[in-house]
Amino acid sequence: MAEEIPKQGKAGVVVNEGPDFKVEVQMVDVPEPKDDELLVRLNCTGLCMSDVHFMLNDWALPKMSAFGVRCAGHEGAGVVVKLGKAVKGWKVGDRAGIKPILDVCHICEECWNGRENYCPGGIHTGLMASGTYQQYLTSPAIYTSRIPDGVEDAVAGPIMCSASTMHRALIDSDLKPGNWVVFPGGGGGVVIQGVQLAKAMGMRPIVVDGGDQKKEMSMKLGAEAYVDFTKEKDVGAKVKEIADGVGAHGVLVTAYQSYKDSFNFVGNRKGAKIMCIALPPAGAVNLGAEPSQFIFNNIHVIGTLVGTMQDTASALDYAKRGLLKPIHEVRGTSRWNESVQALRKGEIAGRIVIE
Repeated sequence: MAEEIPKQGKAGVVVNEGPDFKVEVQMVDVPEPKDDELLVRLNCTGLCMSDVHFMLNDWALPKMSAFGVRCAGHEGAGVVVKLGKAVKGWKVGDRAGIKPILDVCHICEECWNGRENYCPGGIHTGLMASGTYQQYLTSPAIYTSRIPDGVEDAVAGPIMCSASTMHRALIDSDLKPGNWVVFPGGGGGVVIQGVQLAKAMGMRPIVVDGGDQKKEMSMKLGAEAYVDFTKEKDVGAKVKEIADGVGAHGVLVTAYQSYKDSFNFVGNRKGAKIMCIALPPAGAVNLGAEPSQFIFNNIHVIGTLVGTMQDTASALDYAKRGLLKPIHEVRGTSRWNESVQALRKGEIAGRIVIE
């Protein structure tokens, strides 16, 4: 049966967009779906560092407000409560997920080749269109992800961004089973998903982070080794020692502060892959090394963006099979701003999900 849809729903609205932003819980109007759209009632949203950058406006991108957007967020899970007139293949009550890209053009070369995450016409959720920091959201039926039974909403939400992004990076890296792969900042919500996926794919994850709490979580969820940068004098040398005395086959950089160390982690490994995922504030980082290092060691530096529809489906399947364990803490809307500010300061281990 169709549920009664209110005129307004809860939302986490950005106030004072910029360095002094905060998230304020407000009631906002429930949107009406267009002919080809779904209206989704979101039960939860994950909190991602990209949300913080959107609200800070410290990337080389237009402001949220330039698009009329007041709510960040791009990893939501919920249920379809209304269909547009032209929608086929969906029904009220179906479980649905909202991803970092709300929609793409579907007619460009990138879309045709399964690389729609690079579509020039992509609409970025929480920046160019209202994000998952609101209870009711419209989403194009053709680009909404289906959440399978057996994956709870609080797990599915973060998969929309963190796990699917890491899945795409691992696929783009072309790393093989048995390869050593380093995850700097492995106690964070994005990276710990990557650690689990790498383990499930047969790779050998090394986490670099600080503190016993993050060590315990990393090792429990699939890391083969943990290097504590607060205790090791030479982190690069320790990683090299662990990785056969040669160096890692790959590094997945999700914390931009780790770009400067990434070449040390691969050591003398020939053909190593440095996967660039983290987007630093504009002008903060230049990534490079002596050309001879690239040439003699055949180093690949590869940029990789968020996941595709297929990556999201694959990551959800890993979760359904029990290979992606829950790494979240669920909090209520009263702790929204507190949680976002803690994320901004790097005080969150795992992922925070707002119910």
